[in-house]
Amino acid sequence: MTEAHAAGPAETTAILHELADHHHVATTFDGWDGTRREVSDATLGRILGALGAATATDEEIERSLTETRMASWRRILPGAVVLREQQNRTVTVHLPAGEQADVRIVLEDGSHRELEWPSVSGEEREVDGVRTGATLVVLPEDLPLGWHRLEVRAGHRQAASVLVVTPERLTTTAALTRRRAWGLMTQLYSLRSSRSWGIGDLADLADLAALSGAEHGAGFLLINPLHAAEPVPPVEPSPYLPTTRRFFHPLYIRVEDIPEYGYLPGEDRSRIEAAARSLAAANTSAEQLDRDTAYAAKLAALESIYSVPRGIARQQQFDRFCAVEGQGLEDFALWCALSEQLPADAPQWQQITGPDSAWISEHRSEFTERVRFFQWLQWICDQQLETAQAAARSAGMEIGVVHDLAVGVHPAGADAWMLRGVLAPGVSVGAPPDMFNQQGQDWSQPPWHPQRLADAGYLPYRDMLRTVLRHAGGIRVDHILGLFRLWWIPQGAAPGDGAYVYYDHEALIGILVLEAQRAGAVVIGEDLGVFEPWVQEYLAERGVLGTSILWFEHSEDGGPRPPEDYRQGALTTVNTHDLPPTAGYLAGEHVDLRDSLGLLNRPVEEERAIDEAAREAVLALVRSRGLLPSAGTGTGTGSGGPEEVQRTVEALHAYILQTPSVLLGVALADAVGERRTQNQPGTADEYPNWRIPLCGPDGQAILLDDLPSNQRFNALADLMKDSI
Repeated sequence: MTEAHAAGPAETTAILHELADHHHVATTFDGWDGTRREVSDATLGRILGALGAATATDEEIERSLTETRMASWRRILPGAVVLREQQNRTVTVHLPAGEQADVRIVLEDGSHRELEWPSVSGEEREVDGVRTGATLVVLPEDLPLGWHRLEVRAGHRQAASVLVVTPERLTTTAALTRRRAWGLMTQLYSLRSSRSWGIGDLADLADLAALSGAEHGAGFLLINPLHAAEPVPPVEPSPYLPTTRRFFHPLYIRVEDIPEYGYLPGEDRSRIEAAARSLAAANTSAEQLDRDTAYAAKLAALESIYSVPRGIARQQQFDRFCAVEGQGLEDFALWCALSEQLPADAPQWQQITGPDSAWISEHRSEFTERVRFFQWLQWICDQQLETAQAAARSAGMEIGVVHDLAVGVHPAGADAWMLRGVLAPGVSVGAPPDMFNQQGQDWSQPPWHPQRLADAGYLPYRDMLRTVLRHAGGIRVDHILGLFRLWWIPQGAAPGDGAYVYYDHEALIGILVLEAQRAGAVVIGEDLGVFEPWVQEYLAERGVLGTSILWFEHSEDGGPRPPEDYRQGALTTVNTHDLPPTAGYLAGEHVDLRDSLGLLNRPVEEERAIDEAAREAVLALVRSRGLLPSAGTGTGTGSGGPEEVQRTVEALHAYILQTPSVLLGVALADAVGERRTQNQPGTADEYPNWRIPLCGPDGQAILLDDLPSNQRFNALADLMKDSI
């Protein structure tokens, strides 16, 4: 957009706003302080450009508006139709006026339903010189849940659309209202055992599930996203900035648990055992986690195991896995094979723009064996995830493993390469300024393009959900508000210079609920932050649980929320991974950390005073419930010794036990007395985010093997077990 246009006259701004409205881009937003703010014309222009609307001149804006108004009239059917079961719904069919058509639904099971063409035509309009009618075809109310196909044939014209029928409400949630559950929350990579290779793995996950379920009555185990990072070191440490959200990180494989490991030649096995021994010291280190060293060692071992011939049954299982995952897995494995040879900034990527590029067509056969290896890694991940979930259920967990779904992906990763056709270019996802991140956040992730995703029948979104849910009892959707609207930031702009882009939440939430229903899983939405008042009610209506964090729950008068006023349909916890563990939070370490990193927008003394007052208000309410001694008699402000802090941590969990929430989460870091923050939002390498191993209050590493005899862990776990 030109500078003159950026400042533009009122008439141009009005047309730009109308164009933004057609593309579901908000021209204003409410800040965290409640102040209404205007989005600049320059920002609107760049975001609309990412959506495919030209806005460089006044003429382009007017032309884009005309094109947008006519877009739906130029297509016979929409790309996708998503509706709820038993819903009275019509779909608009655009054909030359007076023309009739045969319309049918091909159901998921292969059967079909013929639909009646209405006798009364609908609205008509001139479209590219052809008088065109918009006919409303009534869809049956008794369609089964699932993924169907809507087909239209009219003479030589034909069109098809994906038709998705979703549950009115996720029924897996209903069981929780009869018997609520508590569970541990952990960053899996940070939890090592004596058998780990310096990083927590899927065998550790199975063991933690077995311990917490069988010994302490836990009903679930919520872990960080296990999405795949780069295929070879160095790898991105943040589990929330993966290369793909559909496939898993081989870093988490337990090498020794692969059946073919037992058939390795003696020399190869000795070499792998030596690698494991060399990493044993890392398991007990309190220093930053070293993913790269561990992953390099694992990849070398996995290469050897891959070369061992598989038995007939195992080979058939591998082949079936590849067939089920289909082209998506093959494309991901191809990206891995390419990326292990080419760095992200290699000029060759200018030619290798996607799996359908001409370069790939010419050279795909050269990568056949490496593609097979990376497919095999995903099969091993899948098998060990299945084992972990089976261990959880065998230990009595009603839900079991709950996976975390990140908001988006790395801009130079596999999904950005494979799915570029349904992602928006030139923008990234983030968050406007808020109380805890006063400069806003830029997560550097490309967002779904709303229209292109719908035109793709939402299949990339569905396939991602299916893979994550295959061996899961639940899924936590990070920033679930992003399925309603996302904060888009033009490349190079400050995080606050963005705008909200709205999505078809009925489609996205509906598909999420459908896939969870089919997997028998619960859905937890992380619904914190700035949102419109009706959003939480909508999620509850669909059977999606919310998230309540003790420190962030406030009554209408601004004070801390009494426990009886918490939501029933929620996962309630004392803290979150974006804050220090409770021992550190009680001491105000989050304020000191943000001050040291230059993340505060007001004087640190003022920030400390506000923070201390807010924490003391919560503690006062906890004392009023008889869960802590009265002020002055060991108040648990975080300034006392480890025993006092432990009593306070237990009291805060006793407080959330008084809520009606159906799920209650306990951070493993809280259960062992860890103080250090896992992640400081708004930073990258300024702080060692996602690289902090699990330690106790003395700063010494705590292993999974230590938990059965850990007094703090047992006391807090038994408190939860005895009170549920």
